[in-house]
Amino acid sequence: MPTGYQIKDQSSPYYITLQVVKWIDIFTRKKYRDIFIESMKYCQQEKNLEVYSYVIMSNHIHLIVRSGIDDLSGTLRDLKKYTSKQIVKEIDDEKESRRQWMLKLFEFEARKRKKMSGKQLWTHENHAIQLYSNKFITEKLDYIHDNPVRAGIVECAEDYLYSSARNYAGLSSIIEIIELTRTIERIK
Repeated sequence: MPTGYQIKDQSSPYYITLQVVKWIDIFTRKKYRDIFIESMKYCQQEKNLEVYSYVIMSNHIHLIVRSGIDDLSGTLRDLKKYTSKQIVKEIDDEKESRRQWMLKLFEFEARKRKKMSGKQLWTHENHAIQLYSNKFITEKLDYIHDNPVRAGIVECAEDYLYSSARNYAGLSSIIEIIELTRTIERIK
């Protein structure tokens, strides 16, 4: 069932939240975070995904992104599909201590949808909110970067490796982004 958080303007920048089904803490493992990062890099290079901000938390990911080819829905669909397959394969192949539990939950979630078979890692929603003002951009950028601080993971936002807070602080980072000047004109 779709929510009101849909991508209607495929060329606009959006604040996106990707959530793992049942809030399973997949991204506590570096190898799963790295799969997502590598896939995001691929989408930047091959699908013209413009990444302005991100944070990978244990069971969800926040992004501010835009499609340079006016197909944000398609790019996010492909990103989620690929990362889902790769992460589930990694869980199935490797010595994951929570392997059976996670795979059963992923299968259960997939069976809830009549058209799906196999395993479902991501919820179907992207919780997409179009960026509409400079104030809103600032709020979402700060929210994304402060997420690991609020969760008690780090004391300073820029200390969290899997966040664009490092980019904005001028530190080394694991992925390149397009820095916002906190004005909507920059990303339209």
